[in-house]
Amino acid sequence: MLDLTPTSDVREAEVRRLFYGMNVSLDGFIAAPGDEIGWSGPPSEELFAWWLDQERANSLSLYGRKLWETMSAYWPNGDQQPDATPAEVAFARNWRSTPKVVFSSTLDTVSWNARLVRGDAVAEILRLKATDGGPMSIGGATLARAAVRAGLVDEYAVVTHPVMIGGGTPFFAALDNWVDLDLVETRTFPGGVVLARYAARR
Repeated sequence: MLDLTPTSDVREAEVRRLFYGMNVSLDGFIAAPGDEIGWSGPPSEELFAWWLDQERANSLSLYGRKLWETMSAYWPNGDQQPDATPAEVAFARNWRSTPKVVFSSTLDTVSWNARLVRGDAVAEILRLKATDGGPMSIGGATLARAAVRAGLVDEYAVVTHPVMIGGGTPFFAALDNWVDLDLVETRTFPGGVVLARYAARR
């Protein structure tokens, strides 16, 4: 079983910044029951361009199994779709070229410039943060929740959509201690989508 238990030295040697951002419903969920994400609808061109900028600034992507399976089912060939926009073409090409780490105790192999980690997820993220390199992003509710609880996330981007879905997978984890944050950016996108970006106060 994949170990998501926080280690005691998670705050040591933090060098690379870790970013956690997702589309979120107004009532705080990133997926409805059954892992349904259609509630957020297709992103506006402006919002998609913002996500593309985040991906381009990212040097390493960390995925849990479910999000990995979702992303790897589409983006390897996303630029070959007949209706792909220029931004989608750029996103697909960037996704393929960005190194990725997939955390799973059930997968046997991964592809598309990715490597598989089956052991202690928090220890591996801590090790990656202590290495030289650019910013990293993390995605997948279970994996991100472990990193949040371990105090490893440096920046949060909450992209709130004007819909309430009543339940599902929450964006934020249950915490043992308060986490102090500084608001560093707000922005409104078409369709009433609102970005709030926070930096963890160290």
